[in-house]
Amino acid sequence: MRKYIINAVFALFGLAVGITILPAVWIATGLSNVLLLNNGYVNGLIGLIIFYFLSFLFVKPITDLNTRIEKYLNSRSPGWIIFGSLFLIGGLILANIISIPFYMMHNMFANIVPPILMIIFGFLGFRMGTSRRNDWKSFSLSKRKATESADDKKDMDYDGEIMRRSAKKDFYPYKILDTSVVIDGRIHQLAQTGFLEGKIMIPDFVVHELQLISDSSDNQKRERGRRGLDILNEMKMDTTINIETTTRDYDNIPEVDMKLLKLAKEIGGAVLTNDYNLSKVSEFQNVQVLNINELAKVLKPMVLPGETMTVKVIKEGTEREQGVAYLEDGTMVVVEDGKYFIDKSVDVVVTSALQTDAGKMIFAKPKHSMNGIQGNTGNNSNKKNSSKENSNNANKNSKNNSRNKRGEHRNGKQVR
Repeated sequence: MRKYIINAVFALFGLAVGITILPAVWIATGLSNVLLLNNGYVNGLIGLIIFYFLSFLFVKPITDLNTRIEKYLNSRSPGWIIFGSLFLIGGLILANIISIPFYMMHNMFANIVPPILMIIFGFLGFRMGTSRRNDWKSFSLSKRKATESADDKKDMDYDGEIMRRSAKKDFYPYKILDTSVVIDGRIHQLAQTGFLEGKIMIPDFVVHELQLISDSSDNQKRERGRRGLDILNEMKMDTTINIETTTRDYDNIPEVDMKLLKLAKEIGGAVLTNDYNLSKVSEFQNVQVLNINELAKVLKPMVLPGETMTVKVIKEGTEREQGVAYLEDGTMVVVEDGKYFIDKSVDVVVTSALQTDAGKMIFAKPKHSMNGIQGNTGNNSNKKNSSKENSNNANKNSKNNSRNKRGEHRNGKQVR
């Protein structure tokens, strides 16, 4: 299809060139008096035929160039294309306005200067639109907020009575999800409760990071990434959750956390995360952050000592003979003597738990070791009881022997 389009464009261009240039060629060659050659139909047909056959030489280079351009544009964000196109059109319009005096000169400058100005101003407009597109978005959002505040003032009467309820300054219409909070999974249940006002936003760069994690060579990371993608699909299919995606991206910012903060500043949203460090950076940059772990610290009760659970030990711990396991929500469980149960599921008894802003940590012991201790204490008590009984029996025997000896002595005296 592209080949036929290129041939047609070249043919139409050759038709225009033939009608425009060939009359001058006939005059230069002295054939202007030949009516069969020097007429518009023949000139256009000759130009059409010539450029049609020339088009076959340029089909492959033009097709390759078109493919590269399409690939490049597909890699760019829609905002980059939209703002670049708008400012390009603005630059061309400005160049035409400046070129009006040159159009009126009717000399060589009328044909040279306007194209040069169009190229320069078109390029400058395109660069201004693409390189500063985030600033233009912020400007448009600030203008919209200004108009909304003006409307709020109009809704107040002269006595100062508020005619309608306006949005508060601490209301954030968008709750932007971080990668860690998606993998955690509790955001789905939290959103279903209806406590999160506004819309839940999932940026495309967060989905891309989850995809990279799910393609990792590490089994644990791969499972966490796939878990996050499954949770996103479940939230998207849930009709009770107001969820929205955005293709907005920041090519000049490599880190996903910094992209989240930039996006939150631009749209006036709050970041939902489990990352303790991201929470601190958000507070420093005056970005509202909602930490799920802080909410769980307030609402969710601590794991009580003595409770039993089944975990799978993943790796060795930092201390001697410790093993480390993880619950489904990512909570770390430190198992004593757990190094002997790596890659195995084991029943453990919780001995203590520690809740911090960075997450929860549980300390536990294998259940059979607790039973062993109880059995040992029972055996020791039995041994003590038996030893006491043996000692008592020995004392009784010794007393009886002494009594018998005394009786024999008395009897001997009587015999004498």
